[in-house]
Amino acid sequence: MSAITGVDFIIKVNTGTVGAPVWTAVGGQRNATLNMATSEVDVTSKDSAGWHEGIPGIRSWSIEFDSLLLEGDAGLAALEAAYMNGEQVQVQMATPAGNTYDGIATLTDFSYEAPYEGEATATGTLNGSGALNKTAV
Repeated sequence: MSAITGVDFIIKVNTGTVGAPVWTAVGGQRNATLNMATSEVDVTSKDSAGWHEGIPGIRSWSIEFDSLLLEGDAGLAALEAAYMNGEQVQVQMATPAGNTYDGIATLTDFSYEAPYEGEATATGTLNGSGALNKTAV
């Protein structure tokens, strides 16, 4: 198995319906991070012989991204519309091999940066609401 670069990991937004998804890539992407976390429930007791004991608790996930700001990009427009309308979006992160991670998310952080002498960018954080689904090829 050989190492891969992150260039072909693509974030997509469902611009169709949940029943008939149309996966639209967010254009101009540079970076994407899929975060997966599990809280731990402390079950330490006097029977633990002085050692911490824990069991898995609530799972959560999020996707952080940044991209060039491409006005008119359908994927970015769908994210902006969800933010403006206070709606959740169905998002997907696709790997180069064709594996996908998808779920419903809330865009909790969304920024446009336009420096005087630099490229305009969009950044955001999509916090998962419910299960993160993995489809492997």
